[in-house]
Amino acid sequence: MSAVFRLGLPDEAATLELGARLAGALAPGLAIWLRGDLGAGKTTLTRGLLRELGFTGRVKSPTYTLVELYSFPRFNLYHFDLYRFADPDEWEDAGFREYFNPGSVCLVEWPDKGGGLLPAPDVVVGLDFCEGTDGRSVRIEGYTEAGTACIARLNASPV
Repeated sequence: MSAVFRLGLPDEAATLELGARLAGALAPGLAIWLRGDLGAGKTTLTRGLLRELGFTGRVKSPTYTLVELYSFPRFNLYHFDLYRFADPDEWEDAGFREYFNPGSVCLVEWPDKGGGLLPAPDVVVGLDFCEGTDGRSVRIEGYTEAGTACIARLNASPV
């Protein structure tokens, strides 16, 4: 079971807009992996998503805090950044597993740093640089029933 959404992102505004569209496709319980090189737009996408959900504060990558919590009426959103993990066992030691539950949405930057200890993703967002331009391309894939439903809502959202 797999569903895919693809889009070219010519600039930061397009990445923020995609984040807003993705916000409308979220459902409690989703685990979303954000993949891409440094500067690919993972935090920018998250900023667009959070703004659409009504968060007005500063959005930064939780590189040093490892996780930021954003509470909304429908769910808690946890934004993880595992870039600084040196050992996947840090995942277990930090007690993050409990955040992945039916009442939360979890966005995880650098999920590979968690080794095989993280729960399986429902959705994987891959951001890549486009050679010769300042733009990016995105591929969003759903891997579970919940992830496939998220991609269907994203594909049905207005452009």
